[in-house]
Amino acid sequence: QVQLVESGGGLVQAGGSLRLSCAASGRTIRSYAMGWFRQTLGKEREFVTVISRTGVVRYYADSVKGRFTISRDNAKNTVYLQMNSLKPEDTAVYYCAASGQAVGIGIKYDYWGQGTQVTISS
Repeated sequence: QVQLVESGGGLVQAGGSLRLSCAASGRTIRSYAMGWFRQTLGKEREFVTVISRTGVVRYYADSVKGRFTISRDNAKNTVYLQMNSLKPEDTAVYYCAASGQAVGIGIKYDYWGQGTQVTISS
């Protein structure tokens, strides 16, 4: 019973930046590792990044490493994804998710948001 709502998506030219937000309600996100995923038509949902409960540990997919940054503000019950140097291949619906497991690459996520569209034009 955690509700997650993503926002901040939009249309941006290649090389630009966007900052996505994931607002949680129902429970504090302090109990959860928080991740971002993305999905395009015809492809499986792809792991992007995850952050530990306290924000100390972060993991990134190789495709976004050095360009994207995940952060969290537990007091605001919000997780962020700063996306810089955007490429057309970053175009996708981006989803926020919460996991009751310790942070890792292949952990199970218990709650998912509805997603926000990110479109990068060339």
